[in-house]
Amino acid sequence: MKIGLIGGTGGFGTALAVRLREAGYDVVIGSRDAERARAVAAGLGVDGATNEDAARAADLVVLATKADGAVDTARSLREAIGTTPLLSVAAELVFSKEGVLPTAEATSIAQRIQDVVDGPVVAGLHSLAASNLGGEVAPDEDALVCGDDADAKALALELAGKVTSGRAVDAGPLASARALEGMTAVIVNVNRRYKAHAGLRITGVDAR
Repeated sequence: MKIGLIGGTGGFGTALAVRLREAGYDVVIGSRDAERARAVAAGLGVDGATNEDAARAADLVVLATKADGAVDTARSLREAIGTTPLLSVAAELVFSKEGVLPTAEATSIAQRIQDVVDGPVVAGLHSLAASNLGGEVAPDEDALVCGDDADAKALALELAGKVTSGRAVDAGPLASARALEGMTAVIVNVNRRYKAHAGLRITGVDAR
């Protein structure tokens, strides 16, 4: 399966690209700047291209841009993405003196992306930190994925199961993305409080 990592030159995108390459996926890192994409990709042992070309070539598009640009990026790539399934990993956070908070938006980023693209959108990997993904070994934690399209969700669950040493867990419909994105704030607060690199484990579930 070929994975197109849109906005893949950032910390999360590059860490994910390495994990996916090690898992045997064909990975293309996308960027608005093709030369930058190729330069970053060369150091990771994957391919680089413009965001448009990465999307057109993919069997699964992973939107790895920063949260504040995710919806606009998806909208601008609508034609290139077409009906290809898209995995949204972004979470909007508010940084305050009291701590890190989820935003007050009524809908998730993933749902807003679904409103501007033609293919099915799934959401997941929100609890995986770039620092954990980029470690020497796969992070010892579970990855949660939600979505409404069964085939698209199956692709995302397969991917999620290859980038951690834990399990890929089906977290239900796309409406659950609002909770998954908000959970990122919880994880960040825990890691700040305890100076840790914590992730999530779901107990009592056999997700094999």
